[in-house]
Amino acid sequence: MEQRKLSLPTDQRVALLRSQVTALLWNGKITTTKARAKEVQRIADGIIQLAVDTVFDVKKEVKQGVDKKGKPIEVEVVLDGEKRLAARRKIMAQVYDPPEVRKADETAPAFRERTKDIRHPLIEKIFNVYAIRYAQRNRDNNCSGGYTRVLKLGPRRGDGAEEALIELV
Repeated sequence: MEQRKLSLPTDQRVALLRSQVTALLWNGKITTTKARAKEVQRIADGIIQLAVDTVFDVKKEVKQGVDKKGKPIEVEVVLDGEKRLAARRKIMAQVYDPPEVRKADETAPAFRERTKDIRHPLIEKIFNVYAIRYAQRNRDNNCSGGYTRVLKLGPRRGDGAEEALIELV
């Protein structure tokens, strides 16, 4: 499929699209020009489809451990399967890794406790929220794809560029 050049050199175009896809997946919607929105839609739909295809590829292992009192315990650990791990790495190469943001009324210790096990919050959000939601939708409606929508907003004030709102459906 032919890619839009967006009047930018390749490195700048890739960085722009990567940041816009990251913002879309992090926030759920962004406003940009129509041409950029169509490119972002193409990339974001591919990322979500990759996550949906591999969302249930997990392995469960039981590991032996010791609790604080010295008693032996068994802990069930859920690990990514081969396909999901490959998909996770491919998605990590296509988006930036924004840091988790502390909520306004959240204390620093509460924030550290909430985020202690999360290394890549956007990737976790893609697999734990979006992939599960869209896999369920695909199963219910017997379809796949169409994870984003582009709505035209009209000309932008100043340069007259056609603006569009792109959002996750």
